[in-house]
This record gives sequence, C-alpha cells and structure tokens, in this order.
Amino acid sequence: MSTPTLVPERAQRPPLAAHHRSWTGRAAAALATPGGAVYVLVVALLVATILANPNFGDPGVIIRFLGRTAPIAIAAIGQYYVIVSGEFDLSMGAIVATQVVMAGNLIGQDESRILPVTLLMLAVGVLVGVVNGLATTLLGVPSFIVTLGMMLALGGLVDYLTGGAATGNPADSFREVGRGGIQDVPVVDVIPYPLLLLAGLGALASWSMRRPFGRSLVAAGDNAEAARVSGSSLWWLKTRAFVISSLSATVAGIILVGYAGVHPSVGQGYEFTAITAVVLGGVLLGGGRGWVLSAAAGAVALELLFVLLTALGIESTWRDTVQGLIIIAAVAVAGRAWSLGRRPGRRTPSSPDHPPTPGTTTGDN
Repeated sequence: MSTPTLVPERAQRPPLAAHHRSWTGRAAAALATPGGAVYVLVVALLVATILANPNFGDPGVIIRFLGRTAPIAIAAIGQYYVIVSGEFDLSMGAIVATQVVMAGNLIGQDESRILPVTLLMLAVGVLVGVVNGLATTLLGVPSFIVTLGMMLALGGLVDYLTGGAATGNPADSFREVGRGGIQDVPVVDVIPYPLLLLAGLGALASWSMRRPFGRSLVAAGDNAEAARVSGSSLWWLKTRAFVISSLSATVAGIILVGYAGVHPSVGQGYEFTAITAVVLGGVLLGGGRGWVLSAAAGAVALELLFVLLTALGIESTWRDTVQGLIIIAAVAVAGRAWSLGRRPGRRTPSSPDHPPTPGTTTGDN
C-alpha cells in the first residue's frame, strides 16, 4: 500500500491578500487620520477663499500663491524631521535672518561670489544643525532650551552686524531664485522657481522617510528607549534631523532674499509658523506620528487661512492669535486621534490580519 504524501501545512494555507480593503477604502482611512484630514482642510479653505474673493480662483493667482507659500512649506518640512523625532527647533527664524544678511553683505553685486557664498550659507546651516543636535543628544540639554539659546545668539549677532537695519543688496541673478520662474506656461502663465524647489524637496523628503533613516527617526520619537535597544544611534539620528531642519531654513532664506529683501527682520517668527504648520498637518508633538508631506500641506492650509481672513476684512493683527489657537486645537485633536488608534484591543496597522497602510502611522507620505 502506498504511503500518502504529506503536504506541509504552510503549503495548504491560501495566500494572504495584500490588503483587506479596496484602494478607496484605504484612501478614506488615510483621510480620516490627522495627517490626511489636512488635505481636506486645504480644499475647504481654498473653496472658501474663492467664494470670498473670486479673483483667487484664477489658476495663475493660485500658482503664485503656492510660490509665495513655498518658503514656509520648506521650513515646515525641515521642522517635521525634528518634531517627529520628539524634539523642537526654535532657531529656524534666526537662521533665516542670518542667511539673508549673509547673502546681502557677502554677495553684493559680484556674481562671481554667488556660488562660494551659497556654499558658505549651506555650511553655516549644517554647522548650526550639528551644534543643536549634539548639544541636545550628547550634552542632554532639552532641545527647546538649546534652540532657544541658538535663536537668541544668532539674533543678537545679526542685530550687532546690521544695527537692526537693512544692509547689502545681492545680485539680481541670485534673487531670481526667489522671485523668478518658468515663463509663458499655458493656463498658469508662470511656474515660480520656489514652487519647483518645494516639489523637489518634498519628493526627496517623502523618499527619505521611507528609508531606514526615516523609519528609525519615527521610531525614536515614538519610543526612544526601544529605538536605542534596537541598535539605532540616537545621537547621530537626531543630529541629522537638526541638520535637515537648519538646511531647510537656509533654503527658505535663499528664497526670501528674492522678494522680501535683505533685512534682519526677515524670517522673524518663522519657527512658530513652521511649528504651527506641522501640528496643523497632524504631526504629533512629542514625536512618533505624522506624515512629512502633511507638514507642507499644513503650511498651505495656514497661509490659505490668512488669505481668507484678509478677504473677509479681518485685521492682520489677529494673525498671532489665530496661530496660537490653531496650535492648541491641532495638538489636542491630533493627540486624541492618534491615541485612539493605539488603544489596546483595537486592530493596529501592524497586526497580522491588518497589514499597514503606507503613511497611516509613519512619515511615509
């Protein structure tokens, strides 16, 4: 009598489906998260702004608005890296002012200085980020204190060098980065260079958050001790986040020279605006939750809100009040929403029967 062939148990199991929901279901689930809700908010604010000011509905006007929003969106992307790791960077505005003053005084009208001075500006950005990161991680000083001290130090240096007044005037070819664009484009007429920079940096940021660096950064913000035990070098991980934040402020400063001029007040309050944009984008203060592109979307939503308030005739002096209320509300809502997804007994994106939807809990998007 023949012996029956034994089929391994694994071979008898049916293959698991990649997802238990359709792409529309996954999209709806993503939009229901704090990081996804900001895109709905952007659309709602855009519609409201167009209703309040029909001229804003012109494609050319919208594309120019996005170009003006690019510097703060880039700064928000940089701030995201620090916040998602569980830290803060309050030195961004001072870095912007420092870079603007450097460009105005070191480049002047000599176009041959543009490349070396730009490289120097990037080097200064890296240096500030390294100092912030190492002081936070190796010296154990809270990042809030470290970057606050850096903000005061750079701000005092800029005031000393300029006397608090506008100085210098970089060559027009350098300023073209911030105020120029691709001309004669159908429908929109022009595509601003800052918007192209934002698109490129946004794509790079999204890619980096899908890499081991990005995933480790999110893990460090969620549970630093667990990330340390897993072998992640926290001091190097977080220092790189601070460097990225400082470099994003440097790029924002280069853009702002184009249309905001050279003045030590340029970039003032940028750190708080960037933080507001990040939390409005659903990123959890304290780290571990949030999407990098949602931070940029938060900047667009914030600027749209200010345009809407202007269209409704509300004085600009309410701007700081609105930002403060947004921070309080967004932090409360995001914290509550993310915590609901982590309650015991609920299906989590990492459970065996519920494969993770990319970007729903990390910075993948």
